[in-house]
Amino acid sequence: MVKIGIFGLDNFSSGREKIVDERLNTIKEMAHSAKKAYIEVELITEFEKLKECDGIISIKEKKLDLILSDLEFIEKRINNAQDDREKQLLNRFKEQLENECFLSGLQLNNEKEGILSSYSLLTMRPIFLPEPEDLKDSSRVLLSAYTFFGYICFFTANEKEAHAWSIRNGTTSFEASGLVHSDIQQGFIRAEIIGFNDLVNDGGINQARANNHILLQGKDYIIQDGDLIKFRFNK
Repeated sequence: MVKIGIFGLDNFSSGREKIVDERLNTIKEMAHSAKKAYIEVELITEFEKLKECDGIISIKEKKLDLILSDLEFIEKRINNAQDDREKQLLNRFKEQLENECFLSGLQLNNEKEGILSSYSLLTMRPIFLPEPEDLKDSSRVLLSAYTFFGYICFFTANEKEAHAWSIRNGTTSFEASGLVHSDIQQGFIRAEIIGFNDLVNDGGINQARANNHILLQGKDYIIQDGDLIKFRFNK
């Protein structure tokens, strides 16, 4: 489950929260599903636990507080560092923070990325700063942040349930099939894909099939946000 840190926003509380995606409502109607299942994320509001999160939502007025927290750690680390290469890298981090920029904006090679990750700093994570007018709609903020953090969703649907599934952008159909059920992944044959826009424009699943908008894809297909998928597999 994706963990989202909340900093400086009073209209969120810790715990599980559904991400309301109106596309799921459309799919439920078109598939005549009895119920629906939204994506759920875990919200964390405790400051000391923000380092456990996949991303952080913060108001712009609190941006500097996040930067100063990391800067304090970096300055202490520089004083204690014995290795010249580490000191050089830490000074680069310090400069980035002193310019009031997040560490996630640095372009680093894999080795330096590994060093940065080992420090578990707040601003190395993606930080979503919503516009003030967007804060009136908590569902909109969560969905926008979820996308900003590099996540997308795909859908499955039958007469029992329309279901939204959370994946990282770049996930293959084979990897995604394991989220639905391990047996599907083990016996994977192919994925039948309908893009959400095609589904809506065609007016339903049957018409999408008639218009040849169902694509047959193998294990290496990269899932696109909003794909409606039916996995075929050996039972």
